Amino acid sequence: MPSGVPFDLDREVPGLIVKFGDYPLHHGGVGAIRSLGRLGVPMYAITEDRYTPAAASRHLRQAFVWPTTGTERPERLVEGLLRVGRRIGRPTVLIPTDEEAAVLIAEHQAELADRFLFPGVDAGLPRRLASKQGLHELCLEHGIPSPESACPESYEEIEDFAAKAAFPLVAKNCEAFVRRSRPAVSGTTRIATRDGLLALARGWGEHPGVILQEYLPREDAEDWIVHAYFDADSTPLAMFTGVKVRSWPPHAGMTANAYVVDNPELADIAARFIKQIGFSGVVDLDLRFDRRDGRYKLLDFNPRMGAQFRLFESESGIDVVRAMHLDLTGRTVPEGEQLAGRRYIVENIDLPALLAYRRSGYTTPHAPAHASGTELAWLAADDLRPFFTMLARFVRPGVKHMYQLWRTNRRSARATAG
Repeated sequence: MPSGVPFDLDREVPGLIVKFGDYPLHHGGVGAIRSLGRLGVPMYAITEDRYTPAAASRHLRQAFVWPTTGTERPERLVEGLLRVGRRIGRPTVLIPTDEEAAVLIAEHQAELADRFLFPGVDAGLPRRLASKQGLHELCLEHGIPSPESACPESYEEIEDFAAKAAFPLVAKNCEAFVRRSRPAVSGTTRIATRDGLLALARGWGEHPGVILQEYLPREDAEDWIVHAYFDADSTPLAMFTGVKVRSWPPHAGMTANAYVVDNPELADIAARFIKQIGFSGVVDLDLRFDRRDGRYKLLDFNPRMGAQFRLFESESGIDVVRAMHLDLTGRTVPEGEQLAGRRYIVENIDLPALLAYRRSGYTTPHAPAHASGTELAWLAADDLRPFFTMLARFVRPGVKHMYQLWRTNRRSARATAG
């Protein structure tokens, strides 16, 4: 056991990073490989090719090259996972990095159980949680605050909604999975006027597939995150809270910069909700504190490991991935308070996010007076190759992609402004 770590993982049980779709620059998978690999757990990963940052990690025992889109038939994906399991040759903890993987595992537990270890959960729950509409319905059922929302099923219903709605508002795809096929909107889209909404809606087809939500103004809101692991009884064995400082694309995308802030009220809200719905496993929640009414409103529920999970670690050396591995292998998860003042930075997206946030004049409260440490998503002294692999793959196409995102957001802003 490495010095300073007050627990002993079962090194006979490997971990497998499960990801579907083409997104090779995923720092969360690299973080999980390092988190368990540094403690001697054999780590494996499904990768798009042999030259991804995850495949380059010195803590990875083997990369299984398996290009997917995330839209394959479930039977094909299950068979592919079983094939990987046979090559590993022993029971393995599954670590999904996207909703497609989390939902597939939940809906095919019987077929996968002989080869893999994963939290048992109601088969339909992860799909419902990953859906914006499903999550909103669950919030209403259990009295959890969330933004006012509507899910129109036709253009006519959108017209009726627009006649009574307060603007601005935001539009999101109802289902997480449509980003792999034909999304109606690109991520979270702010719509300023009735005319802007109707103009966009004309391109959404017969079945819009969007959820329209109230807009929570940045100047009156704070972005919070909760990462946790819940056991088979929906009891939290690891619970962490923090503030999202910046994201990319700005205010609507992946976390680029965040820090740890203790928030017992928020942790209690999350724990009660997850107990009510009976979820088991790792969660990554996004909530927005609305200063106008003093309530935390649940925006997103990711039923899997979040990419920025390494922001959080307890005094006992526990993060959510370590907690899951310990629990699924029958070992005790040691208690411990979260390490305060930690920061997390995703190097390749935080600089453009910083520039965008400075232009908007947005500031985040609750910054720790003294940072106790900074966790970088890519750069690690004991594992340099993922960082340089990321740079090689990111610099040219990455800058082009960010420019395209910027132009898309500019065009969207002009269109939605009417």
